Amino acid sequence: MVDPALASNTRSRTRQAILSAACSVLAHNHTATLPEIADAAGVSRTTLRRYFPDRDSLMNAAVQDSLDALERSVDEAALDQGPPLEAMRRLVAAMVAVGDRLMFLFGDDRVLEGHEAPDDLESPADPVIALIERGQAEGVFDPEVSPGWIQRVLWGVVYTGCEDADQGRLPRHGVASTVIRTFENGIRAR
Repeated sequence: MVDPALASNTRSRTRQAILSAACSVLAHNHTATLPEIADAAGVSRTTLRRYFPDRDSLMNAAVQDSLDALERSVDEAALDQGPPLEAMRRLVAAMVAVGDRLMFLFGDDRVLEGHEAPDDLESPADPVIALIERGQAEGVFDPEVSPGWIQRVLWGVVYTGCEDADQGRLPRHGVASTVIRTFENGIRAR
């Protein structure tokens, strides 16, 4: 007899492996097939179809899982703690750590079609906007540029760093430091 807790744990790990592989494969090739995703996840096509019977169900789950991963990364960066510049550096490192998720979600406009969009970029409830505003108030970030603009530039630089690492133009271990240096030199108050 199989222990139900063990079976549930195995099922959860398998599901997560499929979703992680899907995001990684689809970040690089938005037309990847289910068999290619199954191979990357190390599962059979039958197993993949048991969890996700069709491409739409897999895509929906991968989008939601990626949005959740991004939210967790932002939460774990503790943006409300410490000096703004240090918090921004933690945020960059957290975003780079989920680079495949960013590339999957934002590398093709069609991925988020039909899904609830991430929080409004300029919402005061957005912890990144709150960090930027705090940094502006403390004279660390340029107060003459809107918080929304700074956030979009941040996402663009992080995405570009992840993409460059993926294409071999930048070593993976150097992405966060390169993004931080580029970003800080562009937004620091002078």
